[in-house]
Amino acid sequence: MDTESTYSGYSYYSGRSRGSHRHGERSRDHHKSRSKDGSRSEKSVTINAPPAEPLLGDSSVLGEEVQDDNWGETTTAVTGTSEHSLSQEDIVRITKDLEDSVGLDCRRYFSLTLAVVLGLLVFLTPLAFLALPHLLWPDKLLVCGTACEGLFISVAFKLLILLLAVWALFFRAPRAGLPRVFVFRALLAVLVLLFVVSYWLFYGVRILDSQDENYQGIVQYAVSLVDALLFIHYLAIVLLELRQLQPAFSVCVTRSTDGETRHYNLGQLSIQRAALAIIENYYRDFSVHNPALLTASKSRAAKHLAGLKVYNVDGPENNAATGLAHSQSRAMIAAAARRRDTSHNELYYEEAEHERRVRKRKARLVVAVEEAFTHIKRMQEEEQKKAPGDVMDPREAAQAIFPSMARSLQKYLCTTRQQHCHSMESIQQHLAFCITNNMTPKAFLESYLTPGPTLQYGRERWLARQWTLVSEVSVTSGLKEGAIFLLKCKDFSLVVTAKRIPYIQLSEEFIDPKSHKFVLRLQSETSV
Repeated sequence: MDTESTYSGYSYYSGRSRGSHRHGERSRDHHKSRSKDGSRSEKSVTINAPPAEPLLGDSSVLGEEVQDDNWGETTTAVTGTSEHSLSQEDIVRITKDLEDSVGLDCRRYFSLTLAVVLGLLVFLTPLAFLALPHLLWPDKLLVCGTACEGLFISVAFKLLILLLAVWALFFRAPRAGLPRVFVFRALLAVLVLLFVVSYWLFYGVRILDSQDENYQGIVQYAVSLVDALLFIHYLAIVLLELRQLQPAFSVCVTRSTDGETRHYNLGQLSIQRAALAIIENYYRDFSVHNPALLTASKSRAAKHLAGLKVYNVDGPENNAATGLAHSQSRAMIAAAARRRDTSHNELYYEEAEHERRVRKRKARLVVAVEEAFTHIKRMQEEEQKKAPGDVMDPREAAQAIFPSMARSLQKYLCTTRQQHCHSMESIQQHLAFCITNNMTPKAFLESYLTPGPTLQYGRERWLARQWTLVSEVSVTSGLKEGAIFLLKCKDFSLVVTAKRIPYIQLSEEFIDPKSHKFVLRLQSETSV
């Protein structure tokens, strides 16, 4: 049956190509005009359908749907990169990713170098103000009194406080590489640079040129510089940390493939920093993306298309292109209308059968795991009487009981299409972890019965090489009412919509405590 469907589909497309060849000259201009209008729609389609996703009629998609339940009795897990081949597009994409990573690394190290140079300039400037007079004109300086020596202690402690504050605020491991510079941080860096340069200009004109003899005044000048730097650091805390704490926008994040949605409250952030906060929350709150769950509807559509057969009754020499195209279109429309009446019944029974199989496999898995953990408990009671050399560690115990539950667990993962998310090594590590911490069978099964957040799985399942931020406005601009942007990765995209939190007006109504008085009403006739 599959062979006939494939052959008939091939004959349909080949006959259509032969019939449409005669209209090539007539429809070329029409196709050119449509290509200009359709360029925008093709661009939007590439967001939801990456090149790595299988086509509708791909045999690998159909194979996943109709595979036998006992396909993995001799296998523990399918770890999934060997079933994909590298094409020219994949090679180009890998090359582009490498070039982007090199560019991001260079930009990150360049920013770090600038920050280190600016930090050294800031911390060495007050010390230079104090040391240069002793090096250039030591004989002309007046004696530094008690008040001047007290200022030395003040400068030392203020510089120490400034050093610790700068280390705590700025010298932190970067969470991500942003496409544009952080505007407030760049403005603060420019402000500090202009401030230090201004102090150096004043110091050169009024102190170095004239060789000022009042050393106490020079020390006070250095103290004023350190005080001003502390105030700039306070301004940095307000702009970089405190300004974004108060929620101002409610963003709706929707995954494009399965429609899973979450809502978050964000403060006054730029679009790129809001995107970073959303990605961090995505790894924590969204369930892991499972492309295998999306192949069921495609497989049903492929089955329906495969059931439509188009036969070429007339010879190719007697085939009129226009008549053949219209007859094939009418046949396809009529067949689709007939199948549409029964498609919902097929969907209902398929989902019911799938749910029944999942419940059956779940029951078998629960029983197998409980029996395996019962063996572990008996082993722990018996091992206490044995010699220390015969005691099994958690890893060995997990490897000993894993075969008794492997088949049931694998069949359940295959039925729920999670077999590519869990490898044999990760399952055994989780089992050893549960045994070490004396966890129950229910705690062990929770990771497989309920899809967890993305970070729960291995790094190969969630670690994306790069996210792409798509926005109509500049990513350095702040969030606004109705702002929409996309976060794209390899297999899906996140659609983000921002709404401003409305202004809330609260009113007060006073209720006198003495007004809470009630009367019991008794009726003469009561029902018995």
